[in-house]
Amino acid sequence: MQTIQDVMTRDVQTISPQETVQRAAQLMDELNVGAIPVTDGDKLVGMITDRDITVRSVAVGQDPGTTKVTDVMSTDVRTCTTDQSVQDVLDQMADVQVRRIPVLDDSGQIVGIVSLGDVATKHSADVDRTLDEISSPSEPDRSATQH
Repeated sequence: MQTIQDVMTRDVQTISPQETVQRAAQLMDELNVGAIPVTDGDKLVGMITDRDITVRSVAVGQDPGTTKVTDVMSTDVRTCTTDQSVQDVLDQMADVQVRRIPVLDDSGQIVGIVSLGDVATKHSADVDRTLDEISSPSEPDRSATQH
């Protein structure tokens, strides 16, 4: 059985919830990624994605230079552990329609991230089915910015 530690990306860059949305976007550009885990010290507190920035910040007219990551990040983050099976994590991704999941160690520290792309290049079984489920339309998520 292949586990997440076999396919995950290690040495993941994180960002503080107090950084600006602009800094998050710059970091995504520098790293060529679409999501960055948000940590407060060593604790995972959320994820910010390029979609969060676009839909929850830019689309509602917020200033990316002053808007904080904490104001637009997703806080209900699904995580996995290094010893979980790849299939189990693919099922989680499909259930919650996400393409990336942070990987935590036994003490809750972030040790990596696993993306659908990681799995596709290192473990091709069932990736097509998961992608179909992730790509199904869902309701827009604008709750973080609506008052």
